[in-house]
Amino acid sequence: MNKLIKNGTIVTELGKFNGDILIKDGKISTIGNNINEVGAEIINASGCYVMPGGIDVHTHFDLQAGAHRAVDNYYTGSIAAACGGTTTIVDHIAFGPKECNLHHQVNEYYKLSEGKSVIDYSFHGVIQHVNDSILKEMEELFNDGITSMKIYMTYDGKLDDSGIYDVLKKAKELGMIIAVHAENDGVINNLREKYSKEGLLTPEYHGKSRPQECEAEAINRISYIADILEGAPLYIVHLSSETGLKECLKIDERKQKNVFVETCTQYLLLTDEKYKDDIEGLKYTMSPPLRKEKDCEALWEGINNGTIDVVATDHCPFNFKTKLEFGKDSFTTCPMGFPGVEERMILMFSEGVMKSKISIEKFVEVMSTKPAKIYGLYPEKGAIMPNSDADIIIINPNKKWRMSVDNMHSSVDYCGYEGKEVNGEIQLVIQRGEVLYTNGSFVGKKGNGKFIKRHKSSLIEN
Repeated sequence: MNKLIKNGTIVTELGKFNGDILIKDGKISTIGNNINEVGAEIINASGCYVMPGGIDVHTHFDLQAGAHRAVDNYYTGSIAAACGGTTTIVDHIAFGPKECNLHHQVNEYYKLSEGKSVIDYSFHGVIQHVNDSILKEMEELFNDGITSMKIYMTYDGKLDDSGIYDVLKKAKELGMIIAVHAENDGVINNLREKYSKEGLLTPEYHGKSRPQECEAEAINRISYIADILEGAPLYIVHLSSETGLKECLKIDERKQKNVFVETCTQYLLLTDEKYKDDIEGLKYTMSPPLRKEKDCEALWEGINNGTIDVVATDHCPFNFKTKLEFGKDSFTTCPMGFPGVEERMILMFSEGVMKSKISIEKFVEVMSTKPAKIYGLYPEKGAIMPNSDADIIIINPNKKWRMSVDNMHSSVDYCGYEGKEVNGEIQLVIQRGEVLYTNGSFVGKKGNGKFIKRHKSSLIEN
């Protein structure tokens, strides 16, 4: 059935205006005032904001990390996303066996996701080592609609600078985005060993073992490697610190093109005060770790001045029960990850828009439109315009409620924002014209999400 959203305040990254939206055959058909359509289902959005559905380009569904597996698969994780106003994800897939090719993990994730997701989705590929065969596969995956890859500067699957150079060189040839986890591996491992020998193993030392200078140094190093290649496309994931942000500002100052920056909700709203509790602090063990209040403030400013392009989640949930079992004696054996795919949209609306830290137009930009443009989803996704997919959310700014594990939909056994009062409520979520969430209830269907073959980013400059 056709749908007609009436009387709402429509918001895009460019502005807001009162109007109606007619949806036909899963697409936005018409935008205007006083639209009438015989037989259409009328949705009254009076007093509410009508926006493009959220796009989270940094999730880890069904992730195997060492001995532990994330508790959200593509079904449960996508339900949580949908109930939180996110209608598309681009998932970062896990490392595969040592020396495996690029298709190995992509094929594994096709199997993991098939027939499960309730929202549309895509994958970032992952590179664990570099040779001529891997570089050739990058092109094959790009042509198959996987137009971004992830590399790491830390962990066992990290690349050295020579490998990074080769990957970025190939990425520039293709117009492929390379997402990077930027931390200095050697210093981190040195500090982890030091604290372990000294018996300093509480969550506080997780944070101390990954100082923000490690993030800044890695950003500096990889950005200059990309600069040597004169504009290789680079995307910094989960920026967490003021010191790291300063390196991103230097990138802007030297007018280096094709570098994009992401932060995550937790780095804007939470601080390392959480680590002072030796038990509860285990919930917040993530990499990079939480920082200081001044870092949160700097990151908000980074969003406003355009240095930060995207707010994502790095949703990677492990049960608190598991974190406690494996991390109570040492942070080094605690599974690293934090839930957030459902919390992201409404927390950023409540803490950002309603508290005047960002404009509502900036909210739409960093939560939906800019990630869609960077990762080759736009204008099908991330837009309210004729012929775009009818992926739409309606937010009522006049509702207040408290966040709790009891009203979240992820499989994880805790909420990192337990008891937090939220200003604003997501009332309706629509994907390709079909209602996924309404009146506090999920009404979508398992497997209705489609795998999206992405195209080249519209923001890459030659």
